[in-house]
Amino acid sequence: MLRIFRCLRLLLHLVWIAVGTSLLYPVIGKGKRAAFKQRWSHQILKILSVHLETLPTDAPPGSLIVANHISWLDIFAIYALRPVAFISKAEISQWPFAGWLAKKNDTVFLRRGSRGHARIVNAEIDALLNSGMDVALFPEGTTTDGTHLLSFHAALLQPAIETGRPVLPLAISYHDASGNLSLAPSFSGDTTLVQSLIAVLGMRSLTVRLIPAAVLDSTKHNRRELAKVAQAAIAKQRGFHSANNPPEKLPGPQAG
Repeated sequence: MLRIFRCLRLLLHLVWIAVGTSLLYPVIGKGKRAAFKQRWSHQILKILSVHLETLPTDAPPGSLIVANHISWLDIFAIYALRPVAFISKAEISQWPFAGWLAKKNDTVFLRRGSRGHARIVNAEIDALLNSGMDVALFPEGTTTDGTHLLSFHAALLQPAIETGRPVLPLAISYHDASGNLSLAPSFSGDTTLVQSLIAVLGMRSLTVRLIPAAVLDSTKHNRRELAKVAQAAIAKQRGFHSANNPPEKLPGPQAG
């Protein structure tokens, strides 16, 4: 019954998001669209009984946010924290509803393996950062179950270097009601989106921790160095001995 109730509330909320996006976005300014996006993301987390915990950061608007990637929930958690423009693989633009919603919310779509398109995307990211909008990406290029990190791809960090904008490493983790690491939200390996959603719907409560590391000065590194420094910063915030080792002790942030 819990799954059914939450699923119905989520569906109704998604209908409201679709209506609001269609009717309000064309007539409201950039700031109000960002506030709307942040509010409906908080509501999605609330419906799913996902509590957001974070720590303060001094990252200014127009930062490039790099985060580890565990779940589809990562997107709403980051939206709830800072209403960003995401960088996403082009295939998502073709997904029913999710693709349409992503297009309406400043998502930049990247065709993998195309150097020419990567240059176009980098120019789009440059413009967003210079306009003062945060841009977020998952440099692992795929999801994990949250027990380790994959190597960070450096190419999409180039816009931060070109614009001189700061980079904010953001460590993401999920925890159950007892504070233990939870794999329920994981959308990796053979787990399907439906299976991940059902697992989240069945959890009595979850906590998503978004732990910012120190802001990185993009002008002091080339993109490969910047990717390694950002990965090391996220590994440290997660308590990993290295990118591939599980945490010995997880940080305990205050509620946000």
